[in-house]
Amino acid sequence: MKALHRAPLLALLALTSCGIPATGVVEAGGPASGALPLTPVYFVEDGRLVAMQRNTGRPGDPTDALRLLWDGPLAGEGGTGRLDVLTTELPALPTAMALPSAATDVPGSPLSDSSGAAGSSASDTPTVTVAGNTMTIRLPAGMAGLSDLGRRQLVCTATAAYLLTRPGTAAPAAEVTGGGHLVRMSDARCPAR
Repeated sequence: MKALHRAPLLALLALTSCGIPATGVVEAGGPASGALPLTPVYFVEDGRLVAMQRNTGRPGDPTDALRLLWDGPLAGEGGTGRLDVLTTELPALPTAMALPSAATDVPGSPLSDSSGAAGSSASDTPTVTVAGNTMTIRLPAGMAGLSDLGRRQLVCTATAAYLLTRPGTAAPAAEVTGGGHLVRMSDARCPAR
């Protein structure tokens, strides 16, 4: 009988002496599940920008985020679940301008930021570069004349993607160039992510 009374005490001692210190939650690294962070991609709903969360294999890559933006809204995405709720102010890319679906990691090439994320260097695709505190979004020829809302879609999407893996970093000023036009913007007019 004495052995039965000692069993709970021995079990308690075994659990408390396993060498694991009693601490609170320790924040370290990404999610334990291995899930990648979702990238905000900005579409238009009732004349205003809204962020839709998209899965990407390259979190923090503004070029990949722009690819998702040019893919357009998904069926049933938006406030009421109708296909026509979300739209875009961006023109469709001609087949020759199709964005690459997987970028290679070549530091210093177009579509590259200062962290070394990179992609295609073709002049017929939108390119994103970050130097210092300026993000440049270069549009291919024939893409001039975007509306203010369309330019904001580009800036908000690229900036949100860039900041995704750089917490605590100030948002870079954005320049949208192409077709002989230069527009400087900030993400101050972007809705919350």
